[in-house]
Amino acid sequence: GERIRMNIQSLVVGPVAANCYILSDAVGEGIVIDPGGDAPTILEAIKKENLKINAVLNTHGHSDHIGANDAVRDATGAPLYIHAADENMLTDPRANLSLFMGSKIVSRPAEYHLKEGDILHFGDIELKVLHTPGHSPGGVCFVGDGVVFSGDTLFAESVGRTDFPGGSMPQLLSEIKEKLMKLPDDTVVYSGHGPVTTIGWERQYNPYINGFF
Repeated sequence: GERIRMNIQSLVVGPVAANCYILSDAVGEGIVIDPGGDAPTILEAIKKENLKINAVLNTHGHSDHIGANDAVRDATGAPLYIHAADENMLTDPRANLSLFMGSKIVSRPAEYHLKEGDILHFGDIELKVLHTPGHSPGGVCFVGDGVVFSGDTLFAESVGRTDFPGGSMPQLLSEIKEKLMKLPDDTVVYSGHGPVTTIGWERQYNPYINGFF
């Protein structure tokens, strides 16, 4: 059938430069992935495009990805989705690591919990949930039409840190291999930090994956 083109706007937010993504369809229904901070910037972008935001999605619960959750929810009325294994990070600044960075970032609990294989529909946007623990226990990736939002699971020529509580490098690499590397080579990867890449490029040039295969 005809491919639904999803508009993807990328914003770099917060003190550690996390990527926040605003997705929208042709009629202006949208979602926000990882509003990590700089709420006014995110809300301005939503307003400028006159979007109706139907959901806020967190790829995981670390503070640099959840910092503007509540501000975006308050402004849009959209519910929050996160994997249950990272739910505690929303309300606990120690668990979400913000306490160690000298601030206390919290978010209200999520309205909905994500799990492996969920298919999310928001307007014409359809995303499949992959549970990819390793950077954090509740880390997820969202697979759309020719794209994947990989959070801090996979980066351009790198992978997420696994030295935080609940992290595991063997687990992370196993999830990347079993789930992300099964995606087509031309799948565009929108990571939680840093530049855009593709699955094919990472399959070939990512040292963590290359050494692992």
